[in-house]
Amino acid sequence: MGVELKHEPSGWDAEESLEELAQLSVTANLAIVGQTFQRIERVDPATYIGRGKLEEIQTYHADLQFDVLVFDEALSPRQQRNIEEALQGVRVLDRTALILDIFAQHARTREATMQVELAQYEYLLPRLTHQWAHLSRQVAAGGGRRGRGAQGAGTGPGSLGAGLRGPGETQLETDRREIKRRIAQLREGLEDVRRQRSLHRAQRRKTGIPTVALVGYTNAGKSTLLNTLSSKANVLTADQLFATLDPTTRRITLPSGKPVLLTDTVGFIKKLPTALVAAFRATLEEITEADVLIHVIDITHPKAVEQSMAVESTLAELNAADKPTIVALNKVDRVSDHAEIAPLLEEFPGALVISAAKGSGLEALMLRVEDVLLEHMIPVKVKLPYRAADLVAIFHTEGSVEWEEHSEEGTMISGYLPERLLDSFEEYFISGSGRK
Repeated sequence: MGVELKHEPSGWDAEESLEELAQLSVTANLAIVGQTFQRIERVDPATYIGRGKLEEIQTYHADLQFDVLVFDEALSPRQQRNIEEALQGVRVLDRTALILDIFAQHARTREATMQVELAQYEYLLPRLTHQWAHLSRQVAAGGGRRGRGAQGAGTGPGSLGAGLRGPGETQLETDRREIKRRIAQLREGLEDVRRQRSLHRAQRRKTGIPTVALVGYTNAGKSTLLNTLSSKANVLTADQLFATLDPTTRRITLPSGKPVLLTDTVGFIKKLPTALVAAFRATLEEITEADVLIHVIDITHPKAVEQSMAVESTLAELNAADKPTIVALNKVDRVSDHAEIAPLLEEFPGALVISAAKGSGLEALMLRVEDVLLEHMIPVKVKLPYRAADLVAIFHTEGSVEWEEHSEEGTMISGYLPERLLDSFEEYFISGSGRK
């Protein structure tokens, strides 16, 4: 069920947005039997859509006998309840619940499981009265009950089929307390994960190796790109939405021989639930801490520009919009007429055209990474005593050396260093050198 607000254009028309909703539904193991949409002036606070449209859907139900109605919008608990009461026996899901369900299916590691479970419980809490039962037994038994959906391991409040992965409403007040207790536990656990990630990033920074993060709309080809650039990555790739939830970092070598750490991150999507952005904060910090972003765009998608705007919106939400970014227009191997790419090259000046699957354009991409890293280096002159030989090695590995002299007192080097390394060299700066 799609809705288009007449006075709030989004760049997507209702039919196109419904096509993506259908992909999400199939990923969640739902069989599509029909679709409909409505253009409205304003949202009805009781049922979101108008009364006439709701009556039309009741007629569809009589003919199609569907079990689930999925909305391409976020519904309030009241709206969800009222629509279900009007469609007796039909489960109503909104876009947020559907995405949470897909994340529940794809979560594999403990970190991803905790992140999804937290988002599920926070979504569930205001809906508890109407929708779920027996929560206290499930949570008291050791946290969110794990079930098994059609594609494998579920997570959090159980895996009972699309949008049904959750507990219910007996002993309501006890259940609310149990949910709040579990939310507190999950937040504490994820804060530990966040601290551990911060420590790992600090250790990586000490090595001086720059980090590059792959970002993009879900199914744009980020994991394929990581696998191609690093034969050791072995990241799951599939022609489906949100195939990868956990970040994977691999060391690769640039054409100059310098190493970088390349990280694949969870894909973005339009109307990405705020609860998921918050729950995946520890994971998404890999983006905010990166030196360079590679924004991978699927040029075969008819809404490639709008998808890129959704990515940029999420990056802004993460305070990462100002990061040095390289745009990679991916899947050129699927384009028969390269003239079709011209509008995108105009939209994204300086973008590189690549095929992550076939490997074409990747050498140019890595050369661009080197150039961007160099552009964001600081000119310095240092005099390093021989006891600091490790810093000499780091300067050669991670910086750019213009000249070098050796004397009895140590090694003098003039060149460029990444800003993140300046603290390590600061005590050895020659007068006038250092930060801009």
